Amino acid sequence: MFRILLLFIIIVPALEIALLLLSGRTLGLLPTVLLIISTGVLGAWLARREGAEAIQKVNRQMQTGQMPGDAILDGLCILIGGVVLLTPGFITDAVGFLLLIPATRKPFKRWMLTFIERKMKNGQFMFIRR
Repeated sequence: MFRILLLFIIIVPALEIALLLLSGRTLGLLPTVLLIISTGVLGAWLARREGAEAIQKVNRQMQTGQMPGDAILDGLCILIGGVVLLTPGFITDAVGFLLLIPATRKPFKRWMLTFIERKMKNGQFMFIRR
């Protein structure tokens, strides 16, 4: 897992720099900067809206005595998406928007659930009640 993370830390920024340079050369400096700023502003607005909706969903489910597992996964995806959108670049923006839009968030939630279940079965991840 650490090796994969290390690859992402090295490869993604290199690809981001290449895309930013290509965009700057193709579109120009000002349009590239404005595009980066506008995706950040749009992403912040979307993260705030989706985050508020996820919190309301958690509250509704808890008030009815349900375990808010799906809503918590939504919140985690929204948090990660919002943080990734803060990073300037087109690849990270695309991933951030995929995590913020409900329809495209579903595959990420399925992957996260599968990952958590696998770790629990292996005894590497457990919930402790207090």
